[in-house]
Amino acid sequence: MTARGSLSPGLCSVTFRQLDVGAIVGLAAAARLAGIEWGGDVHVPPGDLTAARAARRRCADAGLAVASYGSYLFADGASAGLLDPVLATAAELGSDLVRVWCPFGVEPGAPPSERSAVAEVLAGWVEEAASLGISLYLEFHGGTLTATAPSARALLEEVGDERLRCGWQPRYWDVPDADQLDAADELALLEPWLAHVHVYEWEDSATRLPLSAGQAHWPKILEQASGVDPGPTRRFALLEFVAGDDPTALVADAATLTRWLAGRPSGEVAS
Repeated sequence: MTARGSLSPGLCSVTFRQLDVGAIVGLAAAARLAGIEWGGDVHVPPGDLTAARAARRRCADAGLAVASYGSYLFADGASAGLLDPVLATAAELGSDLVRVWCPFGVEPGAPPSERSAVAEVLAGWVEEAASLGISLYLEFHGGTLTATAPSARALLEEVGDERLRCGWQPRYWDVPDADQLDAADELALLEPWLAHVHVYEWEDSATRLPLSAGQAHWPKILEQASGVDPGPTRRFALLEFVAGDDPTALVADAATLTRWLAGRPSGEVAS
């Protein structure tokens, strides 16, 4: 299904690293999701074109889109030789969007020379990916230049290419008081570049809750994100981190997510 606005409901395969590709496709289909972001660490490793073809075929057979390829490619000098296998795998997977990372240790407030070095790497990657019809999006994550929305926006502006976007997830890492923005302000800053939204509800990384526990804030977040121009790629609200890492929790979380994306109040079901 495609939800109202510019967000479709999906799943990050890394939510269930313990399951194989077939099981994840079955879960996503049973939960009536629209697509899957395939992780590059377990399910579809870079350079494993056989795994990429298998995941693509299983998604097609189940009526699921490949939302993106979730790589663990870091924009530093050490990763220069890893880009080609990542892009080849994404192409075989049928993905037009690849998640990449800023390097850990270069954080908001880093010297301009360090920020510019990351921007230069990303700009080169964007050009190479574009030759295959692929766009890139940055992981929004602590310990990197995308640890805060202002820093992420500054980096995106420095690269200056609409084919590079940025994801968003609830910020669970610490940042300076001056950067303590709420979700609405973070999304507003990232709006011109917003890619997927990663969706989960937890007290901390070890205590994951049913998504319905986020009723007070998630519907507003999703409504705001749904109003953003989707740009050249399809955008997803990707479920991640279910309670207890339990596959059976996915169906309930997916029902909650699709209800919110459709703008229905808590407890109201589709006719």
